Amino acid sequence: MKEISPDQLYKLFNRSKRNTENVIKAAPIGICITTPSGHFEMVNPAYCEFYGYQQEELLGQHFTQVVPKENRAILSALHDEFMRGNENQELRQEWDVVVKSGEIRTIIAEAARIEAEDGEPRKVTFIIDITQRKQLEERLKQANELLDHLAHHDELTELLNRRAGLQRLDEEIQRFKRYGTPFSIAMYDLDDFKALNDTYGHSAGDSVLQQITILVSERLRDTDLHIRLGGEEFLIIMPGVNAKEAYQGMDRVRKSVAQQTFTEHQLTVTLSSGIASYAEGSGSRLLDHADKAMYQAKQAGRNRVVIASSSM
Repeated sequence: MKEISPDQLYKLFNRSKRNTENVIKAAPIGICITTPSGHFEMVNPAYCEFYGYQQEELLGQHFTQVVPKENRAILSALHDEFMRGNENQELRQEWDVVVKSGEIRTIIAEAARIEAEDGEPRKVTFIIDITQRKQLEERLKQANELLDHLAHHDELTELLNRRAGLQRLDEEIQRFKRYGTPFSIAMYDLDDFKALNDTYGHSAGDSVLQQITILVSERLRDTDLHIRLGGEEFLIIMPGVNAKEAYQGMDRVRKSVAQQTFTEHQLTVTLSSGIASYAEGSGSRLLDHADKAMYQAKQAGRNRVVIASSSM
């Protein structure tokens, strides 16, 4: 059977009201007619099949029977407003509906206001099932969100990855140049991490990285940015603080890590960190200052925080 569009059906209604019932029954899309009060006066076989009801289960019932409870008041109010509108008013909207089995589906409902033989208005509604299309759109949206997340986050630790982190560092530098907002960075890595991997395996090493980064993130401020640069090396961007304040915050982090044990092996791990505050220059120069300070912390015996001399 050749499909009839809602617009074609609407024209048929206006052309011959006597043929309305036959048109409705033969239509391949769901159609219903509701009274000014919103009760079903006529439903076609396609409408009943879509919702899973027999005709007698719907006739005389309020149309919100097929609407999720949380939307019934809204749709009922829209119906009343629609019925008070101009005679040729039309309405096309997307809605979630609930079929007899309780399944939620998504439809496009296109409604037209017509005058019945008794002189009273009626609402004729055509429904088109777009559930599969919406599900596909949702899956595509989730896939795109996942791809975007993977593009900006480290897969193991869920922290910002190197590329995204350095981009945020550049943004912080631009903010400093425009508004003079101070900020500092801390670079840290885990002491003797290679030995840990060699002794307990990379699986244990990955677990340590995950647990430590969670612990460190919990000790940071909400405004701080925690970034995995690669391997066991990390960067923290600390907006609005000077080198001394960054040192105090990072030293608390260092102590927290040293006091914990990790994995089922009850491993103790320490970190060394270098602090640098931005004054001028590029992000790579700032990172170089912090990296040299971190190297000094390693040379001085590890498990400590050192402020870069240029930040003193």
